[in-house]
Parts: sequence; C-alpha cells; structure tokens
Amino acid sequence: MKTLAYGFPKLGEKREFKNTLENLWKEKLSQQDFIEGMNSIRTWIANIYSQFVDVYVSGDVSYYDFMLDMAITLGVIPKRFGEYKGLDTYFQMARGGQALEMTKYFNTNYHYLVPEIEGKDFRLLENIPLEEYKFLKEKGYNPIPKIIAPYTFLKLSKVLKRSSHSELPLYELSKIESKEDMENYLFALLPVYEELIKSLSSSGASAVLVEDPALCLDVESWEWELIQEAYKRLSKYADLYVITYYDSVSDYKRFIELPVKALGIDLVSNRENLENIRKYGFPEDKVLIAGIINGRNVWRANLREKLKLLEELSKFTQEIIISNSCPLFHVPVSLEPEDSLPEGLKERLSFAKEKLRELKTLKAAFEGDAQALKDVEESQRLLTQNIGVREEVRKRIASLKEEDFQREMPYQERVKIQQEILNLPLLPTTTIGSFPQTEEVRKVRSAYTSGKISQEEYKAFIREQIEKVIRIQEEIGLDVLVHGEFERTDMVEFFAQKLEGVATTKHGWVLSYGSRVYRPPIIYGDVYRPKAMTIEEITYAQSLTSKPVKGMLTGPVTILNWSYYREDIPKHEIAYQIALALLEEVRDLEAAGIKIIQIDEPAFREGAPLKKRDWPSYFEWAIKAFRLSSRAKPETQIHSHMCYSEFNEVIEYIYQMDFDVISIEASRSKGEIIAAFEAFKEWDRQIGIGVYDIHSPVVPTKEQIRAVIERSMKALPVELLWVNPDCGLKTRRWEEVIPSLKNMVEVTKELRESLVKA
Repeated sequence: MKTLAYGFPKLGEKREFKNTLENLWKEKLSQQDFIEGMNSIRTWIANIYSQFVDVYVSGDVSYYDFMLDMAITLGVIPKRFGEYKGLDTYFQMARGGQALEMTKYFNTNYHYLVPEIEGKDFRLLENIPLEEYKFLKEKGYNPIPKIIAPYTFLKLSKVLKRSSHSELPLYELSKIESKEDMENYLFALLPVYEELIKSLSSSGASAVLVEDPALCLDVESWEWELIQEAYKRLSKYADLYVITYYDSVSDYKRFIELPVKALGIDLVSNRENLENIRKYGFPEDKVLIAGIINGRNVWRANLREKLKLLEELSKFTQEIIISNSCPLFHVPVSLEPEDSLPEGLKERLSFAKEKLRELKTLKAAFEGDAQALKDVEESQRLLTQNIGVREEVRKRIASLKEEDFQREMPYQERVKIQQEILNLPLLPTTTIGSFPQTEEVRKVRSAYTSGKISQEEYKAFIREQIEKVIRIQEEIGLDVLVHGEFERTDMVEFFAQKLEGVATTKHGWVLSYGSRVYRPPIIYGDVYRPKAMTIEEITYAQSLTSKPVKGMLTGPVTILNWSYYREDIPKHEIAYQIALALLEEVRDLEAAGIKIIQIDEPAFREGAPLKKRDWPSYFEWAIKAFRLSSRAKPETQIHSHMCYSEFNEVIEYIYQMDFDVISIEASRSKGEIIAAFEAFKEWDRQIGIGVYDIHSPVVPTKEQIRAVIERSMKALPVELLWVNPDCGLKTRRWEEVIPSLKNMVEVTKELRESLVKA
C-alpha cells in the first residue's frame, strides 16, 4: 500500500504566498524576486509531502489560479489581451480591466477564473506544469506532475462570442453543451495535451496526475465516449492517475473502463462510490486511489472506521493508494499554532499537515505497526466526546412549523407598502455593504485585539469611520447607504465570533481567490445568539442621515457553507439553528427603526450537490433556512446578495427565497446572468445589477457602466432595477472606489433623466 497527497494549501505557514503576490502588485518586488518567493513555497510544500506520503505532486503553487495556469499552458488567451507577455498578461487576465469571469469551483468556496475560448487554435504556449515539475526535480524531490483533464477544462470553460445587444464591444459567454461543440473542441485540444504529457514523460515523470472532477457531474453517454477516446490517446505517453472528487462518478462502469493506470474516487462525500465497488468490483489491472481522508472538513478522521474500509477495499483489489478525498487547499495549513480554541475542540481537529499524518498512520496501521494501531484507538476515544450541546436550541428546531418559513404578506402587497415608506427614485443606487478596509483600519483592529487600545477607543475609531463613509456616500449621491462594515474582519467570521456553538481560529487561513484569504469558523455545537450582534453600528449610522441605511447580515446558508460544520446532525438542522439566531437580529433591527435589511447569501448556489438529481432536497432546506431568517414585517424591505457563481441554472430556486430585492454580479460574466432573469418569465422581484467588477483595480468608465445598465433595461422592466457594484468594496482602495461610484451614480442620473423625457 502507498499514500498519495495533492492540493496542499499554498498559503505558507505565515501567509507567505499572499504577501509575496501582493508585494509584486505593489511593485515592492521584481518579477524575478516574486518567482523566487513562489519557488521557496514550492520547496516548502514538497518538503512537507516527502515527510508523510509516498507519492506527491508538483503543481500546487499557482501564481493566481490553477485554471488560469491551464488556460495559459494551452494558449487559451482571448484576443482582447493582445500578444502574450508572460506575467503581465497573466495578471491582466486575472485582475485587469477586462479580466476573465470568476466563479466557484464546483460546489466549493474557491473561485476560479473561467477560461474563455475563441476559436480552436490551441497550442502549447507556456508549459507551466513542466516548469514546476522540473524545478522540484532539480531540488532533489521526486513528485508526479499534476494537470487539469481536458474534459474538466472544457466543462469549466466558456466560449466567447461578440454580443449583438450593444454597439459597444461587449461579449457573451456560453458553456460547451452540444455534442458537436464538445467533440470539436476536445479533439482540437487533444494534440496539445499529447504534447504536454509527452514533455512531462520525457523529462522523467513516472506518472501524471490528471484531475477530472467533472466526471462527477451529470455526464451524458456520448460524453463518456469522447472521454474514453481522449484517455485512449493520452495514455500512450505516460501512466495516468485520474482523480475525481466532491461526489461520486456519474457512471462507475464507464469510469473503471478508462484505459489508464490508476483511478481515484472520493469515498468521503458520498456512499455511491463504495456501493458501486461492492456491486461491480474493481479491475485487476488498475490501481485504486482511495480518497478516504476528508479534504474539505477539519474533523479528525475516525481511523478505526477508515482501517475497516481499507480492509474491505483490499478484497476487491491488491493495489491501493490511499489519499485525501479532494484537494487539501480547502483546509488550513496546520493546527499547531491554534492555542485558544474551546476546551476539548483542538484534539478533535485535523488541518492539512495533520491529514497527511493521518494518511501515514493509516498505512502503518494497515501494515500492522503497533504504535499506529494505538494511535487509531486513541483517535476513536477523542471522537466520542460531545461538546456544545444545548437542549433548548434543539427543542426550538423540533417545534418549527411550516408557517415559520413564510412571510405574512405576499411580495406584490409588500412592495407597495415599502415604496410608500422608502420613496426611492427609479434605478435606486446602493453598494453591497463593505467599504475599503485600509491599513489604518487593520492596524487599529489589531491594536484592539492585542490589548494595546481599550474597547472604548476602538469603538470611537469605528464611529469615526462610519461617519466618514456616510458623508462620502451622501456626497456621491447614493440613494441607499451602508455603514461600511469597518468592525468586521470577514462576513462570516464576524458573526461566528458573536454566536455560541461556533469557534474561530487565529491562523486557520484558507484561500478564496487570488490573494484573498479568510478563516472559516468551526461549528462544533448547537448555535444560538446570546445578544444583539449588529445593532450598535447600524443604528449609529442611521442616526447620521435621513437616507435609509441597510442592516447588514450574512445569511444562514452562507454561514453554514463557509464554515466547517459538525457532522453528527443533519446539515439542515444547523442551518435552521443559524437562521433562528439571525431572525432574532432582524427583529431587533426592525425595533431600532431600520427599514432595509440585507441578508447576503453568496454561498446559496455553491452548496448545491454536483448532480441535479440531488438538488431538490438541498434547495428545499436552503430556501427554508433563508425564509426563516428573513421573516420580517411586510414594511421591512429584505435584500439579498449573490456573487460569482453559476446562478443561471437555479433561478427558480432563487425566486423561491422570497426576498424583495436581490443584487447579483453581472460585470465579469459579460451580462450573461441578465439573460437568465430575462428567460425566467415569472420574475417580478427587484434586482440590483452589478455594473462593475470590484475585483479589478481599474476604475470603470461611464460608457462601460451605461452598457451594462442598458443591457439590463432591455431584459427587465426598469421599475425592477437597482444599480450597484457587483460585490463589496472591502478589498479596494478609496482612490478607486470614489471615482467608480461617482461614475455609477452619474450614469444612473443621466439615464433617469432620459427616461423621464421619453
């Protein structure tokens, strides 16, 4: 038996990746110094791997995003970026003024850049997998290179076509869905993959790890035929280890027929893969890569159960490699520095380093090592201890009735009352919630958390920031204001720190996209709200202006999906516990005179299972959780916000959430999402179209903003439209934010005037 690991978090022990990348952007590092810094992270990861596992990979350290790396490797660069100029082009595609669309990687909170395909002239442009592999080989390590499979690459890409909706050079993106298109693009792409794999093999790679998680989607029979042919061609040049994850493979029998050396399956996220092995067996001529250590959650593995599973699997095949169930970048680097977790929690947790140790222990225990067998029994003892139980919370969940998930008045009646109270103009302008968290804000927060300044001093500082941002918004001319969220580190962590049954970490950083990191909370017990969480800041902001200020909450589905959640009770029960805590906050905000409350749900779509057959059960409780949290009075306008996910397929479920206004990203997707709302004939809710991309430092022109709004006005009644950026402004600088918002408001006012004249 061997062990294999892949996808180790590239952040570094002290977020070296983030610091190196951002220092390049700030021009504090040359490109050569930046590359050397990244190479040191590559060496660090390889050194960790080599201590714990037999087989490990190169290719874990992308400079921004691994899908962008694959696009560059294959020459998939839209014409608007011009001639390829190395890192300059790379980062233009990642975060420039016309950057690639960004969306969630399957059902995770990692955001990847969507490759845009123009034509079929693929070529091996820059062999990034080979460069990384050769670097580690020269350093004395012996990894196997890792690449994204051609099928998964195409399923996650979009074809870019010029739009017919505007005279401006806008574009529309569409997925590759037809048999003819998939066949044409796949067979145009395969020669480049053949050249890539040949280059890796000729450089000494003993095998190539091919990540193909799209095989866990709803894969059609004709697609399997193309996939079979693709692997038949590619396997001529190297031993291929094909890895799938996040769900069961869509057709197990077709999967095990693939002409490759090893097949990897996820044995954590689902039961179907194991049931299929029991039912159909496993081919004798292939290696089984058994993903048995959870790569997405932070709980210690039940090693006794894992050992039994390995004993069972060994009856079906003699050649097993045990591995993580999916990439490890979904969990923090190491548990070692965490010294302030609730009593009894730390010993139940396992981060990336600890998961590698679990793999090593399992292998040793399977081979009969006495110490490893003792460690297996010790892990079992730790897992039997219950912490964080609150019977009163469980009773509230058990007593919920159907009417608890319904607002007391339908939307068409609510909206009339709300408009009479709010008296907003046509095309109301607002922002999503956060404003720049400057270095000064971060320094003061750090001083407060370390005890260098008092709570009174910190609160006074936050009030100063709130007053400044209210005045700035009034000066710009926004219609609905926000308080700026200067007191919040992160939209989920902030609430986690105020809820019981949830723990937060000091160093548990995880990458979301680019250099953006967050610390997912750990839901370990029953969740409840001991006291109000947001009232003080929101009501202070409202006292400074006659314009409405939104109450800002993070929704129950997002708090759940962006946390590591307990696994001893059903997921929907955890969501309802969080929803009840948020409902108490909604009631307090209403009592304090707040007329608009935004409950953000950016993780609503990403939590859905990969297979559509499993969607109804997920969306049933996800919708109910949001409705439970937002059961406000009819006169309270409930907003929600979603961003950077494939919402087109779930419009019907979004509609059932029963909010009054939703704001949604529309800039990077080139307005594609607008067409989805247009196609949903029943749509009658207000919608805030994200008119510019906040993840780019480039200030949008008035013409660019106008184009998005006008495209929206062709698709939806102008009475339903709001105007806003596509996401929060926390990561931007004031010198970018103010002119961007001024352009947005000026364009909106001009459009209002033209509508009145018309």
